[in-house]
Amino acid sequence: MRTYKLKPGTRPQFLEVFRTRSVPAHDAIGMKILGPFLSIEDPDTFFFMRGFPDLASREPMKAQFYEGELWKNELENLLMPMIEKYDVVLVDDPDGLVRFN
Repeated sequence: MRTYKLKPGTRPQFLEVFRTRSVPAHDAIGMKILGPFLSIEDPDTFFFMRGFPDLASREPMKAQFYEGELWKNELENLLMPMIEKYDVVLVDDPDGLVRFN
């Protein structure tokens, strides 16, 4: 589960890039994105879940994304300056709510 606190006023631009560029790249690797879920209380915050088929695939799949051309040559320089802070909590999905098939 990821919480992103963005710099004031950047959420619409961030989410446009997130939805059109980042989510499809995650999907191509096999990661599932649930969200974004927009904070009702804070116009600069949103949440999303990034799911993996299993814990063993988490690090290799993340590496594939973050070491890839899209992240290194485009998204990192575009998105990171808009982020004020982010938090990541690793959670389990014992009921299989995220489907990979």
